[in-house]
Amino acid sequence: MTKNYMIGNWKMNQTQKEVTTFFNELNELGVPEGNFGIAPQLIHIPLAQSLTKKTSVKIGAQNCSSENFGAFTGETSTDSLKDLGVEFTLIGHSERRSYYNESDSIINKKVIKALSTNLLPVLCIGETLEERKADKTLDIVLGQIKAGLQSVKLENSDQIILAYEPVWAIGTGETATPDQAEEVHLAIRNLLKELYGSVGEKISLLYGGSVKPENVVELLAKPNINGGLVGGASLKAESFYALCKACL
Repeated sequence: MTKNYMIGNWKMNQTQKEVTTFFNELNELGVPEGNFGIAPQLIHIPLAQSLTKKTSVKIGAQNCSSENFGAFTGETSTDSLKDLGVEFTLIGHSERRSYYNESDSIINKKVIKALSTNLLPVLCIGETLEERKADKTLDIVLGQIKAGLQSVKLENSDQIILAYEPVWAIGTGETATPDQAEEVHLAIRNLLKELYGSVGEKISLLYGGSVKPENVVELLAKPNINGGLVGGASLKAESFYALCKACL
C-alpha cells in the first residue's frame, strides 16, 4: 500500500522562539502517528529535533549538496545531514531551480548522493504558468523526472518521494483543481511504473501548491495523490495538525 505523507517546507521562515512555540502547540494538540515531517531552516534543525522526540514528526532539510565534502562554502553534505539525524531532504524545489539556477543534472547528482547516504530524497517537479498555458505541463514534469532519476536504481518504494508542485500555485493562493492535480499525478505514476515496475506503483506522490486544510481532503481523495508538500499552511501548529489528521 502506498504511504501517505504530509511534509511542511518552512522555507526561510520562523525564529527560534517561533519554532519552539509551534512544536509546543503541536505537542499539546497531540500529533497522531503517521508519516509527517517538517523541513525548517538548517540552523533550526537541532532545536526542532529536540522538540519532536516524543512525536512521530520527522525533521528534514530543505536542500543538500551534490558533493561529498570540500571547498563548497555555504553547502551542507548529505553525510553531515545524516550525521545530524536528519530523516529526509527536499531536492529540486522550484525556488532552487529558479533562484539558484539548479539544473536537472545537479538535481540528479543530489538525488544519487542522498540515496547513497540513506537520506530520503523528496524530488520536486513542476511547471510554470507559461509552460502550462503552452500545454507543456506533462512534457516539463515528466522530463524533470526522467532527468532527476537518471541512473537511479530503486529496490523499494520507500527510498524516494516525488512532489508535484505547479510553480504557478506556490504561495499564490491558486491551487490546481483536484482533477488537474490527479491528471499530472497519474502521468507521473505511469512513468514510474515504466521505470521501476511494481516499485513505481507504490512510490508516494505528494501535491504541493497552496495546500491548506480547506482543500486537502478533496485533493487526498484522488487515487494518485498520497499527501502534501505544504508551505504557508505548515507554519501554524493548528493548520499543520489539521493537515496531518486529513492524511490518515
